[in-house]
Amino acid sequence: MKQRKLFCEISPLTYKISTYKCIALRKLQDTFSKETFSKAKCEELLPVVVYKHNSLIRRKLGSVDLQLQENKAVNLAIAAPKVDKIVIRPGETFSFWQLVGNPSEKNGYKTGLTIKGGNPSKDIGGGMCQFTNLIHWMILHSPLDIVEHHHHDGVDLFPDFNRVVPFGTGTSILYNYKDYRVKNNTDQHFQLVVYTTDEYLCGELRTTNHLEYSYHIKAEDEYFSRENGVVYRNGKVYRCVIDKNTGNVIEKKLIKTNHAKVMYDTDNLEIIDK
Repeated sequence: MKQRKLFCEISPLTYKISTYKCIALRKLQDTFSKETFSKAKCEELLPVVVYKHNSLIRRKLGSVDLQLQENKAVNLAIAAPKVDKIVIRPGETFSFWQLVGNPSEKNGYKTGLTIKGGNPSKDIGGGMCQFTNLIHWMILHSPLDIVEHHHHDGVDLFPDFNRVVPFGTGTSILYNYKDYRVKNNTDQHFQLVVYTTDEYLCGELRTTNHLEYSYHIKAEDEYFSRENGVVYRNGKVYRCVIDKNTGNVIEKKLIKTNHAKVMYDTDNLEIIDK
């Protein structure tokens, strides 16, 4: 029996109606939320660098139109100053969309790469996932608690290109109902520093005092498998908490299990048949 379509899948109009409903609902929820959202910035940088990372803006992504990469550079340059130097005080929650706002054409954003229905697509404000990917990667190296995080689950869309960050540690965002949020349940202040250069989206996570622990993210058991004629990318991603004084790993936690359908040419991959 043919599966019945969801209301949002019937037509572009019903999709737009569903989107407006979700945006309005999230705004209503936040209005009456008891959470205190981070709003304050501090031009003076906090003294301790917890972690820093640079993310290449223009990447080789299969046959994706290079103009979408150029537009993404514009979008990131607009959004970065809205987050730059934000301070997450004890008890506060960082919300990406509360700070960045609507990535609309009216606000200067251009058409960039998006993921829709597990496939590459394009839309106004596309490419913003790279921003939350950068923030998420830095947050994973800190004691801050991730309270909202969405994955691009189930698909491996593009072959690796100078990959540094393990597959499966990315984010999926949609204004404003798929957000990236972090809560500071520690007793010290944290600060995000983000900016763009011609080549990179650059980030630093800073804090007031040196941390007792360091954090290491690593991938294990990575391999490609063929199952019923379909190739999948497999692996596990762990987060290790390390005592800085002794060097001992005091916790090793599984944070992501990958089993993603490969959507690109697999001829050059080493594949295990199952």
